[in-house]
Amino acid sequence: MENPRKIDLHMHSNVSDGTDTPEQLLEHVRETGLEVFALTDHDAAKGCAAVRSLLRDGDPVFINGAEFSCRDEYGKYHILGYGFDLDAPGINRLIGTGHAIRMKKVGARIERLKEEFGFDFSDEDKAKLMASENPGKPHIANLMVKYGYSETKEAAMRDYLNKIRLKSEYIRPETAIEEIAKSGGIPVLAHPFYGSGDELILGGEMEERICRLKEMGLRGVEAFYSGFTDKLSRNMLTLAERYGLYVTAGSDYHGKNKMVALGDTGPERTEDPEGFTRFLRDVRK
Repeated sequence: MENPRKIDLHMHSNVSDGTDTPEQLLEHVRETGLEVFALTDHDAAKGCAAVRSLLRDGDPVFINGAEFSCRDEYGKYHILGYGFDLDAPGINRLIGTGHAIRMKKVGARIERLKEEFGFDFSDEDKAKLMASENPGKPHIANLMVKYGYSETKEAAMRDYLNKIRLKSEYIRPETAIEEIAKSGGIPVLAHPFYGSGDELILGGEMEERICRLKEMGLRGVEAFYSGFTDKLSRNMLTLAERYGLYVTAGSDYHGKNKMVALGDTGPERTEDPEGFTRFLRDVRK
């Protein structure tokens, strides 16, 4: 496909913290008129296999994807992997590690809610939560609304869950980058300017971060994103060109769990940067 215009390479299904099933997500992709898309569930690729099994002739180009939360002594990162082999040992090791860490965090957050705020849930609801595919803060927030501890899911996240700080395990960025690459994939930094919580990383700190990650094997940055201004996108495009990185575009769609529309990748691409064209060419080989 030459120069596709409608692209979204960052979205989530209910395999992680979205609300659409893979089947529903594919139908929404078709309705939106996307030409190229990737499913990037947190610590999971099961949804990618499901989407692949449902594709028909004439459907948009689909790229395998996943998103991993990482941290090191310099901060927090979200690393996207694209185009990897679903059966590769490396990506499945990474998914297993990420999932195990995620489940520990869910249990720890539930305990902290009880200790700090007196919020508790029935054993049945807690068991159901822990048995779900890849639970996270949105799932706990929905329970809080159900029990009347918060009026809305957004308020539950803002007033309680986002204030809980856990000393827990994280995947190091170099590990995620290495395992994605070993699996035939392309590692990309998601929404690069956003760190932990409301942290915004700019200027020299952002450039230093890009340099460190590139030394680890990072190959791309998400320069077009639903939460970016035109200035932020242009800044990231400059860094991508300076360091020879691929460029991607994503909405971070979560269905009803986030007020972001499918296909909304932020600032309009009046013309595709060279790093964007290279990514679409190389990830589909």
